[in-house]
Amino acid sequence: MKIGLFSDTFYPEINGVATSVLTLHRELTRRGHEVHVFAPKCRGWESYQQDTVHYIASAPLLVLKDRNVAFPGPLTNWEATKLDFDIVHTNSEFVMGHFGRLVARANDSVLVHTYHTIWEEYTYYVTHGVADEAARKVARKYSEWWCNRFDRIIAPTGKTLGLLYDYGVRTPMDIIPSGMDIARFAPERHDALERAARRNECGVQPGERVLLNIGRISREKNLEQVMRVFPRLHEQHPDVRLVIVGEGPMREHLTKMAAELGVEQHVTFTGPKPWEKIDQYYAIGDVFVSASHSETQGLTYVEAMASGLCVCAVNDECLRGVIQDGVSGILTGDEDEALLSGLLRAFSDEGRQIARHAAKYAEPFGTEAFAAKVEKCYETAIADTKK
Repeated sequence: MKIGLFSDTFYPEINGVATSVLTLHRELTRRGHEVHVFAPKCRGWESYQQDTVHYIASAPLLVLKDRNVAFPGPLTNWEATKLDFDIVHTNSEFVMGHFGRLVARANDSVLVHTYHTIWEEYTYYVTHGVADEAARKVARKYSEWWCNRFDRIIAPTGKTLGLLYDYGVRTPMDIIPSGMDIARFAPERHDALERAARRNECGVQPGERVLLNIGRISREKNLEQVMRVFPRLHEQHPDVRLVIVGEGPMREHLTKMAAELGVEQHVTFTGPKPWEKIDQYYAIGDVFVSASHSETQGLTYVEAMASGLCVCAVNDECLRGVIQDGVSGILTGDEDEALLSGLLRAFSDEGRQIARHAAKYAEPFGTEAFAAKVEKCYETAIADTKK
């Protein structure tokens, strides 16, 4: 098949959507398909130029200044249309999603879409809390309208599929969790010398244990709750340092929070790190923490498990089938007290025991299985359009 992947974010950006599209580009190519990616230029894009990766002129997005929005012009449109795709697979509901649909209409390509992001959780960036419920309703209605215009929809989890069904989406849907290169994160790949170098880079002192978070530093990730709880965790475990790897609009606010709470000397913000080296930063951790309710799948949870970390996360439907409390990780309630209790468990013998076996619970989320399921989705979509 000739496949076009259209996304508003792609490597070297680090986020779930970018990683999912990168994985599909690599794995579907290995399976013998001709796969092209169209995405905005972003910082560092020059390092990944390939004949089948088409970076498009872009500019910073006004609402999320750490993200770029693409401006596909007539030349780009001609370049994409002449490829005559069998499948156009969009991974965006906005600029690149619309561009993908335009290309598909020109070639009568079969249209598949992955609904990666629960947009009603992101309306704050537009409303800043004013009439936010109205904005959430608009996000739900737009998601329904968008998804009902495709031949097939991929939902990363049952949580996402259920939401889309509640929105009114009636397009045929498949649940396909995004895959990842499990072997890359194996703890045995990282020796003591490498770990020591990364720990030193992140300000970790000898003898300190690391409470780790990796991802975009934004409001929907709910890192404020982690920061509120951390001083009380540190009181009971003075050897624990909080390390936050990533970048985003909440970084300055969280830095101020750490100072106000008196723990700034025990918190490190590393800034963004190259995706190809991100496994080295997981390797410095002891416990991975998340209080987010905005994930559709949460690849970072699986990456942390594959890295041999005990994951401590506020329970969310997206974790069904991913983390079993007390077995493959620790799940907590929404309240600060519940999160603190979970973190205390994670830094106890229970957490150490979970960490020893965490990697095996990440194995079902490998890239080959992911690509095979997406390939089957494409074949089904093509067959259905011929009926």
